Amino acid sequence: MDSVRELWRDDFVAFLLGCSFSAEERLLAAGVRLRHLETGGNVPMFRTSLRCRPVGRFHGPVVVSMRAIRRSEVERAIAVTAELPFAHGAPLHVGDPAEIGITDPSTPDWGDPMPLEADEVPVFWACGVTPQAVLAEARPELAITHAPGYMFLTDLRVADLVAGR
Repeated sequence: MDSVRELWRDDFVAFLLGCSFSAEERLLAAGVRLRHLETGGNVPMFRTSLRCRPVGRFHGPVVVSMRAIRRSEVERAIAVTAELPFAHGAPLHVGDPAEIGITDPSTPDWGDPMPLEADEVPVFWACGVTPQAVLAEARPELAITHAPGYMFLTDLRVADLVAGR
């Protein structure tokens, strides 16, 4: 479907959510290795035991995307993504996946597996798939979401989103 005009109703509300592509631009510019890009894969994404703050009938799990970050680059990765609170923000968790309810990091719920190398740490950021997980629990009559790779485009640049600028 190329347009949602036929589905749109006056009582609908629209939300724009940040995407990891903005954070990845900052990570690459800071010299942080992103191995999933090197291998041509997608980041692994996991449903966690963390829960979104419920609003009315909407409730559900937080979904995170994981990047395998070199131990020596973790602090830099946290710092540069923390500067983007409106487009992804700092990681929600660094380290043991079990602490956020991920029992098997080799089998993501979405995306591609990313086995860790000896010098890497799993770093988890909030993921734009969270709304779909919430919608699956709330089960509204109708919801319109994005398709992977088809995002909202704007004339804002990532540099415009850095906090304090």
